[in-house]
Amino acid sequence: MIVKEIQIAAYLFSSILFILSLGGLSSQESAKRGVFYGIIGMIIAVLATVLGQGVQGHVYIIAAIAVASVIGTLLARKVEMTSMPQLVAILHSFVGLAAVLVGFGSYLDPKTHALGSTEHTIHLVEVFIGVFIGAITFTGSIIAWGKLEGKIRSKPLLYPGRHAVNIVMLLACIVLGVMFTREHGTDGMMYLYIMTAIACFIGVMLVMAIGGADMPVVVSMLNSYSGWAASAAGFMLGNDLLIVTGALVGSSGAILSIIMCEAMNRSFISVILGGFGESSSTGEAQAMEGEVTAMNHEEVADLLKEAKSVVIVPGYGMAVAKAQYPIFEMVQVLRKAGKKVRFAIHPVAGRLPGHMNVLLAEANVPYDIVLEMDEINEDLPETDVVMVIGANDVVNPGAQDDPSSPIYGMPVIEAWKAEKVIVMKRSMSVGYAGVENPLFYKPNTEMLYGDAKVSVEKILSFLKA
Repeated sequence: MIVKEIQIAAYLFSSILFILSLGGLSSQESAKRGVFYGIIGMIIAVLATVLGQGVQGHVYIIAAIAVASVIGTLLARKVEMTSMPQLVAILHSFVGLAAVLVGFGSYLDPKTHALGSTEHTIHLVEVFIGVFIGAITFTGSIIAWGKLEGKIRSKPLLYPGRHAVNIVMLLACIVLGVMFTREHGTDGMMYLYIMTAIACFIGVMLVMAIGGADMPVVVSMLNSYSGWAASAAGFMLGNDLLIVTGALVGSSGAILSIIMCEAMNRSFISVILGGFGESSSTGEAQAMEGEVTAMNHEEVADLLKEAKSVVIVPGYGMAVAKAQYPIFEMVQVLRKAGKKVRFAIHPVAGRLPGHMNVLLAEANVPYDIVLEMDEINEDLPETDVVMVIGANDVVNPGAQDDPSSPIYGMPVIEAWKAEKVIVMKRSMSVGYAGVENPLFYKPNTEMLYGDAKVSVEKILSFLKA
């Protein structure tokens, strides 16, 4: 067993490593180092906790850690990058459930009710808030997983008076909290059960009311919720490291969500509260004007041979097809031919913040040719060819000129301003937001149908020939 002073020092060191980990994850160049710091910090934290004073049942704890490690390893090897957003969402639900169970256990612990009057009341408030946040995180994350997995429709579930219902449920939870703190012994358990049920329902309705286009922000915000739930569990358990770690995750997730909302021209409150304050559609969706035309792979290759500047816009379709590897090979061929090739990344491309950046880094695409939306948009009018590979909503002109569109006001990559646009898709199906894309009908746009990886490989063969 390690003494209390050594445990505190280990917790402090772990906290420093977690901060360094977050700092490392802020850029692609230092991301691997950041992950390494996080792993070492978590190992030290777990060992310091398990070997701490007063901890019993080490055999069961070690067995649980071993089983969980095997499950985690299998998931990490089995889950594809395309399914990473779903995995992240469902893992957030585990954190929320853990906070709920810790809250129940802490309330039933006889030590809780042996505290003095003031300390007892403060601890009950900690328990109530921890369970409340945990329950919302639990069910909200499950709904997010269902939407990302396609098991629940991505369109927002909106009904008249939904905000009033949410406010009434929140007020009910506050009343239950007051009654809960006034009970003696475990007599307030029924209030805790009722509040948990209401909070679970709030979590469901909040995420159900959020549209598919905003899901990356939701995943980020659920990450923040899970952090605050973990921090609340730290207060209930009296664990300083859990408090600090949870606060780091909670604050960083909230900051990321705010940054993404700003990048999408979305109201942070609007997204998190399921469209609170959103104006209704100003009319029917605009009719598509123009004709859809298509090219074959050889024609696209010829177009690339003639172009001097090329911009590639990756999307979720690229991730599904695992096309990033042949795309990088194609980029190398084009760059050797003296052409200027860059990537344009939208803040919410894919279904997780930074999803496309990770995929391109996985294929060893140089960081200096991967540009954010704001950096590339001003250059698009001078670009010869824009290749949209598996993206849809992030290049939709309706976000700028169709007030009736659900994504109206969201900044997009202005691909249509290039001299020529090649859109690679399997079909004419709508994107995750469920809206038509006028880009496909513009006179300078050509469609290239088929699997992204197969299509890029065919284009590459013509380029090499």
